[in-house]
Amino acid sequence: MKNLTLTLGLFLVAVFSMNFVFNTNSEEVVLAGAQISIDKDVHDYGTIAKGSDGSCYFTITNNGDAPLTITRAKGSCGCTVPDWPREPIAPGQSAKMKVTYDTNRPGPINKSVTITSNASNAPTKIVRIKGSVTATPAN
Repeated sequence: MKNLTLTLGLFLVAVFSMNFVFNTNSEEVVLAGAQISIDKDVHDYGTIAKGSDGSCYFTITNNGDAPLTITRAKGSCGCTVPDWPREPIAPGQSAKMKVTYDTNRPGPINKSVTITSNASNAPTKIVRIKGSVTATPAN
């Protein structure tokens, strides 16, 4: 009987300890450091003419409590060129990343940009661009 009581007591202590250690209620989980959030995952150009402006923007926000530093942004090919903020983004602030696609290439657009940062919630983030370039040049 003592062994059963002791086992039951240890089991209850273990259960309450695990609940304390692994509690993941969203109100109680706080991630420290820089936190990246981007206004959209995909920019859709729709159908655009050959030679037209292939620039679009993604708004990057730091929802954390430390400066967010983007160390690299890389397009999936040479036709997709990102221009990201080189200065750290302060907590609560936003900055724009410009992505330019070479519209002298007719056909479908389905490219990505991989963003690398010091964000504790997502050190690597991928955004995409899509659409189609018609063979008709812009006037």
